[in-house]
Amino acid sequence: MDGVTPFPQEWDPLRCAMPAPAPLAMPVQDPRACPPRAADPTAPKLWRLAVFAPAIALTAGLIAALLTWLSADGLFAVEIALTALIALTFIWVAISLSTAAIGLTARSHRPRGALPERPLSTALLIPVYNEYPAAVAANARAIADALARRPLPGDTALFILSDTTDPQIAAAEWRLTLRLAAEAPLPVHYRRRRQNTDQKSGNIADWVRHQGAAWDAMLILDADSLMSARTIRRLIRTLAAEPQTGLIQTAPALIGAQTLFARAQEFANMAYGWLLAEGLSLWSGTEANYWGHNAIIRTQAFAQAAGLPRLGRQTILSHDFVEAAFLRRAGWHVRLLPGTGGSFEETPATLIDHTLRDRRWCRGNLQHLRLLAARGLHPVSRFHLFHGAMSYLLSPAWFILLVIWALRGTGEATVLTYFTPDAPLYPIWPEMSPLGGLAILAALYGALLAPKLAGAAAIATRPAARRRFGGTLRLATSTLFEIALSVIYAPIQMVQQMQAVVRAALGLGGWTPQSRRATHYPLTTLLRFHALETALGAILTAGLFTGLVSLWLIPIAASLTLAVPLSALSGLSLAKAPAILRLSTPQALHPPRIARDAERHRRRYGAAETAQKDDPVKDTTLSPIPAE
Repeated sequence: MDGVTPFPQEWDPLRCAMPAPAPLAMPVQDPRACPPRAADPTAPKLWRLAVFAPAIALTAGLIAALLTWLSADGLFAVEIALTALIALTFIWVAISLSTAAIGLTARSHRPRGALPERPLSTALLIPVYNEYPAAVAANARAIADALARRPLPGDTALFILSDTTDPQIAAAEWRLTLRLAAEAPLPVHYRRRRQNTDQKSGNIADWVRHQGAAWDAMLILDADSLMSARTIRRLIRTLAAEPQTGLIQTAPALIGAQTLFARAQEFANMAYGWLLAEGLSLWSGTEANYWGHNAIIRTQAFAQAAGLPRLGRQTILSHDFVEAAFLRRAGWHVRLLPGTGGSFEETPATLIDHTLRDRRWCRGNLQHLRLLAARGLHPVSRFHLFHGAMSYLLSPAWFILLVIWALRGTGEATVLTYFTPDAPLYPIWPEMSPLGGLAILAALYGALLAPKLAGAAAIATRPAARRRFGGTLRLATSTLFEIALSVIYAPIQMVQQMQAVVRAALGLGGWTPQSRRATHYPLTTLLRFHALETALGAILTAGLFTGLVSLWLIPIAASLTLAVPLSALSGLSLAKAPAILRLSTPQALHPPRIARDAERHRRRYGAAETAQKDDPVKDTTLSPIPAE
């Protein structure tokens, strides 16, 4: 890619050069060390009590009902194991329910008043790894334009930090970054590492060690992130006003969804996710979590406290949770700031793309179990690490429950307890009254659906919010449609997450780039990808037809049996669907300006790349791609 002809003046490569080095030490942290952690007198103890006490009480009530039923003929080991499994799975559902409950009160507890304008020099960092270059450049340009309209008080620059390994993608990155640097109203810098050591966490750490001393704060963005100037300004003001705060995480809204599966995720995020974010913000306080992007970080704090160790020879993959825990361990506050608006990200377009991303997250989150014993961590930070791992380990637990429920049969009974000499191959099940069964099922489904219904109801009672979702009828139909889709896809996702846990335990799979564009997978791929679900569904269906499996499992059997067509359906475009079935969200009905700007620039940069490919002679105008 060496240059042959002179570079166009407007594409001056020096505009993309990295600034003069500003080294900042970032020592690797020792999990066995115990740095002093200052007590936080503002810890929200009452909010934590309001979350965990009801969750424990609800779980205890459910377990008491189960034990009353199961102990009719005495308790056996398998019954105790079943009860423990149900308790293990239900407690997390109950915690989400109580988190959503306190989220309903969040607005009345937010601090009021304007924040002072204190300038902080802020670097906007966009780590990329084999991404679609036109989309990255378009999002960066939209953010830069927004900041030009509402300038920040301190210095600002944008850094595209590439870990791209594909030479063609790297060349396109460089071309479009040059174009971006020529057009953007703020400085744009590009750096591509020769080796992507430690992946994204290593990419950020490399920037900190080489450039960090020149910047008070760094705003971490993903390749698909968008953030308004108003939100960026609020983050900077909040960080400047709280000298003990090291990290502030926003609650990004999903945006740009065009397919059935993605739009369902987007609707759930907007209609119900805000409740969980509000509640989590209240009870986590200054021990909040970090999700790896759409967050502002105090550079000195990050350098001092968040240098990640290795786990043996392994890189810490889900680095964000660990960095937040280490920041808090060093005494820095970590906060979640929901309700800001203007913070956006995209979501995978299909079930397969979502599953592939989930596999990466599963590997990283299960690593957190090895860090639970790290010294000096705040108990809430340990909870975040443990919860991240349990979010995947619950799927095998749910699967075991499904197997037991299937084995339970349709006869006079329910859970496997013991065998008789007259029928050594068939268990005797304790009797369950229809009323008792309905009560337990109502508790399980009620706890799962309550946050969804509460979020939708809260929107429905606010006229302005209701209008943003397209009115009462659209809100109601979208809520019911999303609930139906979540029920339909949940069994497939359960089996896929169980496989992800097994793959992670066996060390299978790599850290592949995320697909951010809709893909229509061929039938052979769908059949291979969903082979296990299809087989399990066929077994359950056969059991239903022979009368050996409870009719309660019809929805699960149907979902698993139809995994292949449901997966294909997940990528269906909603562009031509009836308006009432489009899962309307505020972003879909009224895209924010920054999203419209990004889409316009994406078309323009995409067209420029297409023209470049059609005219390879233009490649001779390129200088060598910079690398470190």
